Amino acid sequence: MELVIETNNLTKRYGALTAVNKLNLKVQRGSIHGFLGPNGAGKTTTIKIIVGLLRPDEGTVKVLGHELHGGKNEGFLQTFREQADSRLGIGYMPELPKFPKHLKGSELLDIYGRMYGMTEQQRKEQIPKLIEMVGLTGRENDLIGKYSKGMQQRIGIAQALLNSPELVILDEPSLGLDPVGMVEVRELVKNIAREGITVFVSSHLLFEVEQICTDVTIINRGTALASDTLQNVSGLLTGPAMIHVEVAQMSQNIINAVKSLPFVSNVTQTGNSLIIQVTTHEDVRTQVSKEITRAGGIIVDMSQKTSNLEDVFIQLVSKDQEGKTQ
Repeated sequence: MELVIETNNLTKRYGALTAVNKLNLKVQRGSIHGFLGPNGAGKTTTIKIIVGLLRPDEGTVKVLGHELHGGKNEGFLQTFREQADSRLGIGYMPELPKFPKHLKGSELLDIYGRMYGMTEQQRKEQIPKLIEMVGLTGRENDLIGKYSKGMQQRIGIAQALLNSPELVILDEPSLGLDPVGMVEVRELVKNIAREGITVFVSSHLLFEVEQICTDVTIINRGTALASDTLQNVSGLLTGPAMIHVEVAQMSQNIINAVKSLPFVSNVTQTGNSLIIQVTTHEDVRTQVSKEITRAGGIIVDMSQKTSNLEDVFIQLVSKDQEGKTQ
């Protein structure tokens, strides 16, 4: 497993406040990695350390194979200067990016291209491609001040991709957008990943993360509470999954047949409906359906409620906060 971001006991303090507390984070190359946490959890501080805008007080951070050491030693900033070229492999869009309203979209990208050291020919080739990729063709010569919030987010993502990075870091890319804008950004992130670019997305919009991410890390008060694939993290929730079944006519044979299944922990009957508690996170509706049919039942409706990312997030954060207030 090749890592593009790896932190070890990363710590950042602001006076008496510890914003990032011994954070261990691993982001695999080629993934879309969601970085989740409530407001004030330390997400933006962590990102600013990763991109070199802040220095940590303790711990280490390795990005694209280059290790940057924390601590308040005099050599830290020099280390960043020496590794400036390697950091050109990172694209970054901050939370709620603010661009000069008097510039056109294409002008903004041209300025950023110059800052990256791109030649005029490189800029002429790259900027139109990005304009098309983010869906702003025909609007590149409009003033940014006339852009909607969604368009401003898209031009922000374009500037993050301008230097053909290996890693793109997006801090709350869907913040403040309407549903249409959120869908547009979601599809754009997926397209970026299809180009082979690793995407690290900080967000508190759990539904959005579930739609696009392959891996997630949940943090609270600067500490990682869970970090794994989306599927594994979603399966962390304790407590049984629930299957709701409605049959044309209920019988004791149907109830007994369902209770006999090894993964069923409890069955509750209400009229012609059963609420079945199961001890697995796997989809077992096929097995349940077979047993009901063998018992002579006719299924009218069946659904299963399993834990999702929001359930896990709420449980982990709530437990962490309870533990730290006791």
